[in-house]
Amino acid sequence: MSVTTTNVKEAIINRRSIRKVQKNEMITKERINDVLKTAVHAPSSFNMQSARVIVVMDKEHNKFWDIVKETLRLRVPAENFAATVERLQGFKEGVGTILFFENQETIKQMQENAPSYKEQFPYWSHQGSAMLQYATWLSLSAEGIGASIQHYNPIIDEEVKQTWDIPSEWSLIAQMPFGEPNEQPGEKASLPFEDIVKFY
Repeated sequence: MSVTTTNVKEAIINRRSIRKVQKNEMITKERINDVLKTAVHAPSSFNMQSARVIVVMDKEHNKFWDIVKETLRLRVPAENFAATVERLQGFKEGVGTILFFENQETIKQMQENAPSYKEQFPYWSHQGSAMLQYATWLSLSAEGIGASIQHYNPIIDEEVKQTWDIPSEWSLIAQMPFGEPNEQPGEKASLPFEDIVKFY
């Protein structure tokens, strides 16, 4: 068995949600850039390539999680807010956050070019984003970098777009804080393989 196959297999099996991450100077912009250069090879329907990615690091990363905290302050009951802040701190203490967007202008163009599939393109767009997120997550995991997928959109969308001058036609899909793992994930519950996969 080739080394690549073994590495891919291990990355798939061992990938977990790491919600508490911390700083590590070895996790550099260059390393994250290399991860994303690999991940963007994830497929998209009709090769429409509607995904867009923004990486916030250092002060910009802190600013992002401050936006999330202050947005949630207005929505979370006061008695629950301390627990919310603690959870957010686990993300903020990391190295950075990857923001996944879908360019609605690309989707609209695809709908015009292939009108018989018009209804499907928004669904296919999300499927493509999910594959990109997963490819990114696997690549980070293979590098020993902890990450998780978070969804504080759409409540943060407008402020995020204004803060980083993001085009209005980009829709925020998910956020992936990353850093050195600072927790041991618990056991992962899985359905029996036979309940998921059938051969005929």
